[in-house]
Amino acid sequence: MPNRLAHETSPYLLQHADNPVDWWPWSAAAFEEARRRGVPVLLSVGYSSCHWCHVMAHESFEDAATAELLNEHFVAVKVDREERPDVDAVYMEAVQAATGQGGWPMTVFLTPDAEPFYFGTYFPPEPRHGMPSFGQILDGVRNAWADRRDEVGEVAGRIVADLAGRSLTGALPADRRPPGPEELHGALMGLTREFDAVHGGFGGAPKFPPSMVLEFLLRHYARTGSAGALEMVQATGAAMARGGIYDQLGGGFARYAVDATWTVPHFEKMLYDNALLCRTYAHLWRATGSDLARRIAVETADFMVRELRTDQGGFASALDADSDDGTGKHVEGAYYVWTPEQLRAVLGDEDAEFAATCFDVTEEGTFEEGASVLQLPDTEGPVDAERVASVKRRLLAAREERPRPGRDDKVVASWNGLAIAALAETGAYFDRPDLIQAATDAADLLVRVHMDWHARLHRTSRDGTPGANSGVLEDYADVAEGFLTLASVTGEGVWVEFAGFFLDTVLLQFTAEDGSLYDTAADAEALIRRPQDPTDNATPSGWTAAAGALLSYAALTGSGLHRDAAERALGIVTALAGRAPRFIGWGLAVAEAALDGPREVAVVGPQGDPATVALHCAALLGTAPGAVVALGAPGADEVPLLQDRPLVDGQPAAYVCRHFTCERPTTDPEELTERLRG
Repeated sequence: MPNRLAHETSPYLLQHADNPVDWWPWSAAAFEEARRRGVPVLLSVGYSSCHWCHVMAHESFEDAATAELLNEHFVAVKVDREERPDVDAVYMEAVQAATGQGGWPMTVFLTPDAEPFYFGTYFPPEPRHGMPSFGQILDGVRNAWADRRDEVGEVAGRIVADLAGRSLTGALPADRRPPGPEELHGALMGLTREFDAVHGGFGGAPKFPPSMVLEFLLRHYARTGSAGALEMVQATGAAMARGGIYDQLGGGFARYAVDATWTVPHFEKMLYDNALLCRTYAHLWRATGSDLARRIAVETADFMVRELRTDQGGFASALDADSDDGTGKHVEGAYYVWTPEQLRAVLGDEDAEFAATCFDVTEEGTFEEGASVLQLPDTEGPVDAERVASVKRRLLAAREERPRPGRDDKVVASWNGLAIAALAETGAYFDRPDLIQAATDAADLLVRVHMDWHARLHRTSRDGTPGANSGVLEDYADVAEGFLTLASVTGEGVWVEFAGFFLDTVLLQFTAEDGSLYDTAADAEALIRRPQDPTDNATPSGWTAAAGALLSYAALTGSGLHRDAAERALGIVTALAGRAPRFIGWGLAVAEAALDGPREVAVVGPQGDPATVALHCAALLGTAPGAVVALGAPGADEVPLLQDRPLVDGQPAAYVCRHFTCERPTTDPEELTERLRG
C-alpha cells in the first residue's frame, strides 16, 4: 500500500511512495506525530539522480524488517534536497560539523523539536569496511532515546546552539568594500597554487567542473591580460571536453569525475552543471575563438534542449546515473560505456578499430567489467573529421536503443534561470535563434507557473503545476540573472522589469541590516537555524548570485539602491578571496565586473536593421567583465540606459558608459569591439 509520499509531486519522493517504510514528507504534522508518540525522527535527504540514495533505498528502505523497525520506533521523514535546499543546508551543516564530511543520502536523527543529535550519510545493510549497519544504527539510536533521553536532549541543545552561533550577520568586517585589484590578484595566486597543471582543474579526486572559477579567470584575463589566468581556463576546458566527464556522443557533462584525470564520471547529468558549463565554454570561445570551445558550448546547449526540455517549455532537473543494463538490473553508467565487442557489433571490424583508437576504448577498459568511458584524446596528426562524425552518429543511434536513464522532470526555478542565461547567450553568439526561443519559453514558464501575483517565486513545478515550496535566495537571484541576460539578447525590456520585481524581493526579504544575505526569506518557515552561506557549491551561492544580478540591474537602471546592495554583499568576497578562492568563484567574477564598472552598452536603432544587428552583435561579444547591454529602437524608454539615446546622423549607434557617464557614441561595430575589450 503506498505511503504518504504518493501525494507528493517530487519524482524523488514518489520513488519512495511504495516503500514499506511509513514515510512522511517534511511537515509540521510529521513532528507533531513524533511528539504524540514520544519517538525520534529519522530524516533522510537525497535526490532522484543520486546513485547511493538508490542503493540505500534498495538495501534498507525496501526491506520489510528494516521498515518494521523504523515504523515502530521512529517517524520517518523523506526530503528531496532539490525541493528543500534550506532543510538540506541546515542539517548538512550539522553533519559536516560533527563528522568532518557530508554527502547524500544524508541520514539525521532529530528530536520531535527538529533538533539533530546523531548524523551520517549512507549506511550499509550489514557492517562493512568499519561502518556499522543501518540496523545497528537504528537500534543504537532507539536504545539511547529510551535509556538516555536527557543526554540526547543535551547533545541536541549543544548542536543547535553551535549552529546558531555560526551566523554571519553582524560578524563581518566593518569595511564592506568590494574586492579591489590586490584582493583579486591574491585570489589568482591562490588558484594558481591549487591548479592541476597536468590534468587541468583544481585539487585532486574527485574532481568537479569549476565553472564559477573559470568565469572569474576569464574576466580577470579580460581586465588584466593575465596569460596565466587564460591558460588555466584553456587547459581545464580542453581536459574536461576531451575527458570521460563529457558525453562524447550526445553532448553534455556528467556531475563530476571520480578521478583526477576527468576519465570516469559519476554519470548523472544535472541541468545546473550543463547550464553553467555551456555559458563558460561560450565565453571561452568569445575570448579566444577556440573551435573546441564553440563545439562544446553548442553541443551542451543542444543536449539541454533535446534531453531536458519539458513539454511546458522549462528544463528538467537531471538524468540519473543508473539505467537498465539490458538484463533488468540497474547499473551505474550502463547507458554510456562501451566495450570493443559492442563497438564491433555496431560499426564492423574496421570502423570499430578506428573508433576504439579515437575514443580510447580498450580491452581492459576504464570502467567496470572491461567497459570504457568514451574519451577524445588530443592525438597528433590529421583527424578524419567526416569519419569521426559518421562513427559518432552510428554509435549514438545504437545507444538510443538502450534503456535510457530516468529523468527527474521537476523544474527548479534557479537552475532554469541559469539555463536561460546560457541558452540566450549561446544562441546569440552562434546565430541559433532556436536556442534563444528555448530560453524565452523557459522564462515564460517561470512567469506563468512559478511567479505569483506578489512577484514571489515557487521553487519548483512539475507538469505545469507549481510546488508548495517557496523560492530561496538562489531562485530569485538566478532567475533575475537569466532574465537580465535574455533582455540583453532580445531587446525586450519586460524581462528587466520582472528581474526588478525579484531583486526588490531580495532586498526586502533576504537582506540583513548589515547587507549580508540569508538563503531563506524573512517570512519563510522557521528552521533551527536560518541558513546563510556565501560560498559556491555546485552552483553560485545565492549570496553572490544576488550580488551579480543586483549589479547588472543597477547598471541598466541607474539604481543606487541596488548598486549599494551589490557592493555591500561583495564585502564577503573581500574577506574570502585570498583564503578560499575556489569556493567563492562567482563572487570573484562579480567583483571583476564591479571593478570594471561594469560597462553599460546602449545600442539604439530600428529593430532588424542590419546596422543595428551588427552593433548589437559587437556589444554582446565584448569581453569587458560583466558588461550589460540594452537594445532598443529610437525613443525606447523601457530600460533607463536607453533613455535619451538618439541616432547619430540617422544611423544606429552604440553608447558605452560607466555609471551612466558615456563616451561619444559610435556607429562602427569594429570600434565598439575595441571599446569593449577588457
